[in-house]
Amino acid sequence: MKTEILYGINSVFEALKAGKRRIYEIYIEESKTSKRILEVIKFAKSKKIPVKKIKTLPLNPIARISQHQGISAKVEPYLTFDLTDIIASEPLNGNRHFFLLLDNVIDPRNLGAIIRTALGAGVDSIIIPKDRSALPTPAVSKTSAGAIEHVRLIRVTNMVDTIRFLKQQGLWIVGLDKGADKTIYASDLTGSIAIVIGGEEKGIRPLVKKNCDFLVSIPQKG
Repeated sequence: MKTEILYGINSVFEALKAGKRRIYEIYIEESKTSKRILEVIKFAKSKKIPVKKIKTLPLNPIARISQHQGISAKVEPYLTFDLTDIIASEPLNGNRHFFLLLDNVIDPRNLGAIIRTALGAGVDSIIIPKDRSALPTPAVSKTSAGAIEHVRLIRVTNMVDTIRFLKQQGLWIVGLDKGADKTIYASDLTGSIAIVIGGEEKGIRPLVKKNCDFLVSIPQKG
């Protein structure tokens, strides 16, 4: 049985509320009695999930150098989704899709921050490549403040093939590129769309960019 350790109030609480993966046990430091901690305990007990008060948390190496807020949970690993299953269960006729495609975002902190922002923007599914990408780890959950529990993360073998498949389903593919003439605010993004964001070093790869329907930029000061 594979498990992993989530740490931090938001990561644990959002996993509890989302209910998408099994939570085996929650560990809380004896000295922690904040209102949020008590809310977690109450919610966990309502779901019949064991809560243990202990002095030292069983944390992974990343948590030892991060703020764990005195709470962690042993959970089932994050479950990714299959793109064809999503399209089959939610066809475009009558359903609006808002996908975010991340082309080689490799820093877990960046992935977590993007997921958190994407959830607030209404993105329902995030697509990442199986290679050359950060993975949905506890560190990503921590950085996303638990937002990863409320979006569907899809891993694909080939980003270009995925873009072509989405086009066949009727989605517009919009690439974010700082050199684009048109800004995102001046673009029509209604209907089902997929926005492509490039990696930290080189942005969107040329072949991926070539397969976008159009490019937009996000204006920045300075």
